[in-house]
Amino acid sequence: MTKSNQLRYMAIAAMLSAIIILLAFTPLGFIPLPFMRATTVHIPVIIGSIFLGPKYGAFLGFLFGLTSFYNNTVIPLPTSFVFSPFVPVPGTGQGNPLALVVVFIPRILVGVVPWYVNKGFEKLLSETKQAISYTVAGVAGSLTNTLLVMHAIFLFFGEPWAAARGTDPVYNIYPIILSIIAMNGVPEAIVAGILVAAIGMALRVVFIKRSES
Repeated sequence: MTKSNQLRYMAIAAMLSAIIILLAFTPLGFIPLPFMRATTVHIPVIIGSIFLGPKYGAFLGFLFGLTSFYNNTVIPLPTSFVFSPFVPVPGTGQGNPLALVVVFIPRILVGVVPWYVNKGFEKLLSETKQAISYTVAGVAGSLTNTLLVMHAIFLFFGEPWAAARGTDPVYNIYPIILSIIAMNGVPEAIVAGILVAAIGMALRVVFIKRSES
């Protein structure tokens, strides 16, 4: 990578970082749907992964996780203990360091998976179908976040998480996990696929022009 390209990548990464912070701390990070609010904070992470590569994508994903960690630590909700070790797990009086796995690892992978998915589909499809590659990468990035976060919660915090939601922790944990994936994760993935394709096609034109100049 030339020095000019490296500077350009750093500038784009800085811009995407600012967008992540803006979305994470304002209502702009959520799209109202009939039965939920779909998050859009992961969109710039996915965009960064596709255009800047998995290293920059992982950094942006870490920043995404950091904003979630901050929000859940400073303004905790009843289930914030799954995202911050500084929030006590109900019934224990202390936090659990495994919350760091839940809040960071899935978000970092959101910045890695889309790059590989996009590259894989680019090899299968012609350039005229680039929008499909971006769409699938966007869906994959969004589902990476939802599936890993929810299953990590189930694995590490199942019973206290269910209790904090007022649910019987013996029988109903995994069905609730699956319902959240279906009700929240699938619409978020669809939104991510559409937005990533639209933004990606616009940015692709810019990248092609820059590389030719």
